[in-house]
Amino acid sequence: MSIKLPKLIATSVVRGSKQGESHGGIFTVDFDQQDGAQHVDWNTDEIDWEGRGADRGLRGIAFDEGEIYIAASDELFVYDREFKMLRSYKNRYLKHCHEICRVDNRIFLTSTGYDSLLSLNLDSREFDWGFHLQKTYDKWTGHTFDPRSEAGPRPVNDFHVNMVSMDKTGIYVSGLRTNALLHLNDKMEVAEVCNLPGGTHNARPWQEGVLFNDTESDCVRHVCRDGTQKVFKVPVYAEEKIEFAGIDDSNIARQAFARGLCPVDDRFVAVGSSPSTITLYDIKANERVGSVNLSMDIRNAIHGLEVWPYD
Repeated sequence: MSIKLPKLIATSVVRGSKQGESHGGIFTVDFDQQDGAQHVDWNTDEIDWEGRGADRGLRGIAFDEGEIYIAASDELFVYDREFKMLRSYKNRYLKHCHEICRVDNRIFLTSTGYDSLLSLNLDSREFDWGFHLQKTYDKWTGHTFDPRSEAGPRPVNDFHVNMVSMDKTGIYVSGLRTNALLHLNDKMEVAEVCNLPGGTHNARPWQEGVLFNDTESDCVRHVCRDGTQKVFKVPVYAEEKIEFAGIDDSNIARQAFARGLCPVDDRFVAVGSSPSTITLYDIKANERVGSVNLSMDIRNAIHGLEVWPYD
């Protein structure tokens, strides 16, 4: 019996683009059909240029009651299922947002520019909780703050916090420079779950281990508690097929930059990479199922990646 492959939603960032050019978009990707469709081009008149922040493009994705929540650098946008923009939310402490997640009536967002997490209360429709991550004398710590006040943290990006996930045990957070997956319990005490390579994206607990994009090594890894691991390299294309290939020399963009990671179930995992490609891996069978490429522009990189829940 054939296995039905997933439909995903993805966001992208276009590095080094200028005003008047596309800065990314929102896509759906159907692995059964092996194709993708773009629904939003992040360069429309109704979107304020200032709302995009220094880093362009769209980032984390979450869902609630038929609505789609998608983060930009310093603003959280809400779309309906037809990708019509409904409303948006801003906060003074939301800067260079990366990944987001929804738990119950809350959406949690990474605020990379403040080494913090923020929470949007979906009932009151306001940001009413924040947590600032710190490390003092090699000990992880932090404190909560009210993002409605002016008494929050100053702008700081020591750890480049880029990932947040939650389960019944608490909050998990990581960043490019945390070099660890961290856990926050209900008392907001911070503990190190495991070490991670520098430059990691999208780290989260999964299947009795940790799943993450080892971005500096151009691969995705699943490392089990017993130390065994599975490693999958992301796709690399021939240079003659790459658009704007020379831009690699300026460190604005490069091939095989692994970012965007989505467990589909207890078997399949989808991974994003640049130029904008989404690849599906069968972890149990230890093989690549297939890839869908959305752009050969080296500047165009996948950011957010989730299972599409509405079909």
